[in-house]
Amino acid sequence: MATDVVMPQMGESIAEGTIVRWIKKVGETVDRDEPLFEISTDKVDAEIPSPAAGVVSEIRVKEGETVAINTVVAVIGEAGAKAAAPAAPVKEPPVQAAKAAEPPKASPQADGTSAPAPPPPHYHDRDDPPSAPASPSSAAPARPAAAPAPASAPSSNGSTEDAIRERSSPLVRKIAKEHNVDIAQIHGTGIAGRVTKDDILGFIDKGQVGQVGHVGQVGQAGSAAAPASSASVRPAARSVSGAPPVQTVTFKPGGGDHVEKMSVMRKRIAEHMVLSKKTSAHVHSVFEVNFGRIAKIREAKKAEFERAGAKLTYMSFIVKAAIDALRAVPIVNASVDGDNIVYHKDINVGIAVALDWGLIVPVIKQADEKNLVGLSRAVADLANRARSKQLKPDEVAGGTFTITNPGVFGALFGMPIISQPQVAILGIGNVEKRPVVVDDAIAIRPMAYLTLGYDHRVIDGAVADEFMSIVKKSLENWDPNAI
Repeated sequence: MATDVVMPQMGESIAEGTIVRWIKKVGETVDRDEPLFEISTDKVDAEIPSPAAGVVSEIRVKEGETVAINTVVAVIGEAGAKAAAPAAPVKEPPVQAAKAAEPPKASPQADGTSAPAPPPPHYHDRDDPPSAPASPSSAAPARPAAAPAPASAPSSNGSTEDAIRERSSPLVRKIAKEHNVDIAQIHGTGIAGRVTKDDILGFIDKGQVGQVGHVGQVGQAGSAAAPASSASVRPAARSVSGAPPVQTVTFKPGGGDHVEKMSVMRKRIAEHMVLSKKTSAHVHSVFEVNFGRIAKIREAKKAEFERAGAKLTYMSFIVKAAIDALRAVPIVNASVDGDNIVYHKDINVGIAVALDWGLIVPVIKQADEKNLVGLSRAVADLANRARSKQLKPDEVAGGTFTITNPGVFGALFGMPIISQPQVAILGIGNVEKRPVVVDDAIAIRPMAYLTLGYDHRVIDGAVADEFMSIVKKSLENWDPNAI
């Protein structure tokens, strides 16, 4: 019996993924849970295991292609089954696709009048998550329109608004609201006729041709260009956030320049960081922390933790101190949803991990239920599996607070950008020995700067400093028996 292999949803806010590499080819055998292909999203690069044992009988999505979640990308046949011949993709010319998407016109009758056109079908669709990662381009070719789904009964109140909501995503509705666009005016090219973000952004862009954008951002690598002295400025494609387009400086690479396209992860990181800066009112508070007491506890407990299969690091103590502070100041563990503040029941701490090809934030779920040993194990395990591309989909989703550690590279402190839809992020600076005043005397102590980036829409400075003072007090007065 054949088994379909689908594009997994690598996190609650992921709508699509890119096939980076097929580990198995058509005709090759594969065991259940053996790596089958590698994907890249804005949150994670991961190897996806086969859902069944058998033979790869068909590969439907080529390397480098991006498809929506739950799309069938391959088929696993029974052992000994013959591989299916690859089917040639059927592409409808854009002009024909546009015509096919036009609503039926009224047809003339014998008496010279026109018969009314049949009503448009009522669409049902799965909502795209609010941070779908694809970034549209105003120069992208038109896509063929999908065939409409079978008509169904209207919603109980029969309102136009309900019908619109059923064929658009939360992101599309947000963009429409920001730009006062009636979604009903837009022809949807998505599955079952839904209005996608590409559709609405293209619609908005057409209405803003000739408007002056904001001043200057440098274009991404690989864009056409001229020397700085004769650089030209052109409007940039609208971002996934739906914000007005800005201008980018185009230039011509020099003879010795190396140009390469951004990876999928790099592009998604760029989009999400820009979106976060446009969404949250970023403010940062910096506290200096004396890690002298923690250093002594680490030295005393190091061997005990190693026997338990854990490595006692400064990060372990910082995560635990942050969890205690999140309990005491719950607004820092919240999210903004329109005019509402969502206070999360669980404390799910994301730990930023730097990779050779980007940045990933695996999440420790229900972190407040773990002791110091459990947190130490979790941090090490998630970091190791992130670097080896072995993370599971739910391990990069659902974070409510993030900790990033630029200090591992020697940075004294940073001003980290909040990971949406969270409202705060804690940055850890390098722990290094410095002269400090202790009891009116100069002493040498291991010191570090901790930075809280927070969303001033919901967190005031006094609240942020209250949170940080709890973290500082906890680290500087740690009870050696509370391990």
